[in-house]
Amino acid sequence: MSVSVDAATCTSTPSGIAAPLPVLGRDVTVPLVTGGEVTYAALDYAASAPALQRVWDDVAAYAPYYGSVHRGAGYLSQLSTDLFENSRVAVAEFLDCREGDQVVFTRSTTDSLNLLADALPADCQVFVFETEHHASLLPWRDARVTYLNAPRTPDEAVATLECALADRDPHGPALVCVTGASNVTGELWPVRELAAAAHAHGARIVLDAAQLAPHHPVSVQELDVDWVAFSGHKLYAPFGSGVLAGRSDWLTEAEPYLAGGGASRKVARRADGGVDVEWHTTAARHEAGSPNVIGVYSIASACKALTEAGFDSLVAREQYLIRKVREGLAAVPEVKVLSLFGDDAPRVGVISFVVEGWNSSHFAAALSAEYGIGVRDGLFCAHPLVRTLLGSDPQTQGECGAPEAAPGEKSLNAIRVSFGAGTPDEHVERFVSAVTELVKDGAKWNYRTEEGRCVPAV
Repeated sequence: MSVSVDAATCTSTPSGIAAPLPVLGRDVTVPLVTGGEVTYAALDYAASAPALQRVWDDVAAYAPYYGSVHRGAGYLSQLSTDLFENSRVAVAEFLDCREGDQVVFTRSTTDSLNLLADALPADCQVFVFETEHHASLLPWRDARVTYLNAPRTPDEAVATLECALADRDPHGPALVCVTGASNVTGELWPVRELAAAAHAHGARIVLDAAQLAPHHPVSVQELDVDWVAFSGHKLYAPFGSGVLAGRSDWLTEAEPYLAGGGASRKVARRADGGVDVEWHTTAARHEAGSPNVIGVYSIASACKALTEAGFDSLVAREQYLIRKVREGLAAVPEVKVLSLFGDDAPRVGVISFVVEGWNSSHFAAALSAEYGIGVRDGLFCAHPLVRTLLGSDPQTQGECGAPEAAPGEKSLNAIRVSFGAGTPDEHVERFVSAVTELVKDGAKWNYRTEEGRCVPAV
């Protein structure tokens, strides 16, 4: 097989597979407890992806011109306002929104879904699978919520939803909330089919695209979803901003998510001492306060960078890395990869697993301290799903210096490795090698529990 060598990362990549996109931190070195330093392998993209160099450069170029957004008469204020509103257009294009859809800027996916939950019509019924991230599972406190059991195939997911929707009141409002890609298994969900089922029963659907948008194109029109929510910090734009995009009617009819400046068009005192308020009917209705123009611009920059890089190329590279990791883990009998839909299910670069006889926190700590590899351990803010996959009941994690579970016993937590457009081959190769070595030889250092986390003993 012919290979091409990327001089920037010094890793061998098969011909036809693109090089990783430049990201911040790619040259950062970290100390090892065993001595020396190593280039840090950031393999926790599912939590927060590193900033694209393009995003950082765009933000740095704008920073001297930073000013207040909306209503300012000064040049920098007007420039910042144009930047803010043009970013809204860029995000709408990235998501292939319909004419008339609104793009509301929030703080994160969690904030976006809580905003939508706050805008639900009275007596709305919400349908959500127990497999969702807590950001999708928990916001619907004021609605009638139906929690759907974890499906084991995409077809079962559609059938489960159809069955639940068939029993609902057909005259009342309803909303389905579903992830595009699992933050635990990386598996893609049948969004288009679920949207068709929702609409056939008079319900609407919101897509949690936090794990999907950084890896695959997301088209509101092709998927036929009513809303999309995602976070900038997972889209290589870590400046504290998020997006809720979709139909305007429920958002326009709802009270503002936050009351304050920017959301109001006119405020006047009444003769009786009260206050009359006329709220905006645009996206500004739910964007009270001074907007996070840096965060918003960084999202727009990331959207443009990913589009220009080409998702076909990005997906091909990511699938190549997925194969490397899955084949490497499959060669270690003690490792069990978690899956809801099975090994052949399409997925993004998010893989969770357990290691027989190992405490997950201990294993993740050893990967970091002894190999300079950053992964995540725990239940990944998707407790019902992980416990379903592990077949375990809620329990307290054991001390990190001892095995979490004896051979044949159930594990309590899992380890997650995740990667994306900025991941070089060497990072996943080092990860696979480290897993193999740790399972074979054990940790080289002693570890202890400190405030619930496993850390190297001094």
